[in-house]
Amino acid sequence: MVFERKVLRRIFGPTKERDGKWRIKTNYELDELIRHKNIINHIKAQRLSWFGHLHRMPEERMVKRVYKWKPMLTRPLGRPKNRWEDDIINDMKKLKIKNWTTASRIAISGNYMLRRPKHSKNEAVAPEEEGCSNK
Repeated sequence: MVFERKVLRRIFGPTKERDGKWRIKTNYELDELIRHKNIINHIKAQRLSWFGHLHRMPEERMVKRVYKWKPMLTRPLGRPKNRWEDDIINDMKKLKIKNWTTASRIAISGNYMLRRPKHSKNEAVAPEEEGCSNK
């Protein structure tokens, strides 16, 4: 949350007061500017949306060829750096999407993460809503 606010302050810049002095925006002002949306969820939704788009692309597209390309080099020693695909896999685990190849397009689109209904543990899930989750 701290990093998110730091980035938003950088994006929106300082506020000029009536007396000519500049000040940084408060958390409340930043929240009003982004209309109370969670930026992290938005980024995850966009990433999943792009992933779904990438897998629907024809094989001859340059973007898909670069995505599927495997370099001949080995990775350096030590802890491996997080890759874009690793983030996608983690997002799918959090959303409990196991078999994403047969999941509906809605399940991996950007709006799914923002509109996903919340159910209590005791509440039964209707079959229509269950289509996005895997069994």
